[in-house]
Amino acid sequence: MEYSIQALSRLSGVTTRTLRWYDQIGLLRPARVAETGYRYYGPAEVDRLRDILYYRALGVELARIRECLDDPSFDRLTALRGHLDALRARQSQLDRLIRSVQEAIRCEERNEIMSDQEKFEAFKAQTMARCEAAYGNEARQKYGDEPVEQAKATLLNLSREQYGEWTRLGEEIRRRLEAAVRGGLSPSGEEGREITALHRRWLTLTGTVYDAARHRGIAQLYVADERFTAYYDGAVPGCARFLRDAIECWAR
Repeated sequence: MEYSIQALSRLSGVTTRTLRWYDQIGLLRPARVAETGYRYYGPAEVDRLRDILYYRALGVELARIRECLDDPSFDRLTALRGHLDALRARQSQLDRLIRSVQEAIRCEERNEIMSDQEKFEAFKAQTMARCEAAYGNEARQKYGDEPVEQAKATLLNLSREQYGEWTRLGEEIRRRLEAAVRGGLSPSGEEGREITALHRRWLTLTGTVYDAARHRGIAQLYVADERFTAYYDGAVPGCARFLRDAIECWAR
């Protein structure tokens, strides 16, 4: 069966403007273009659009989706199973948040006080939901489901004190990076060494072991992945590169 661009738009809920954009960037080409210029899509294009929409629902960027779908090793069944796992994880996190909000409403209605532990658990679940949406699918494709689930479980099992220390260290690292870059310090200097030590402590607080090579590999992501770069460079450009260079120099 063949669909015109208008028919595919009605079928999928994706606007014709978006479909044209997908064609322009090479994400979804029509099966053929008639002499009149009209685009027509066949079964393969319908399946590919479905794959695109699954990835988009999980927050994957268009460029990354194109890389995945164009990879000769792409396996639709494996990808679908990964989507299902990610969606189930998100559903579990949302269920937890819903229960937390319901409990907060109940406490407000009855003028009761919600325990700090309950507030904390809800916040951890919210943090995990944001991470899953931003990085979950990509991490699963790169590392597999088991390491991702282990990392999530480790974070969710942190005590209130451990989680507080984890977030405090993260904030201190970013604050010192900004000060170092503003001050024109060298990543190979003493401040670079101390920031590297803080960063390793932050990484290993969850119980995960990082040797020097793995520590450097993580640091490379901060300049290779624009999302990490944006996080560290949000206030002061150059922080991500300073961190990467410091870890390259001082990771032991």
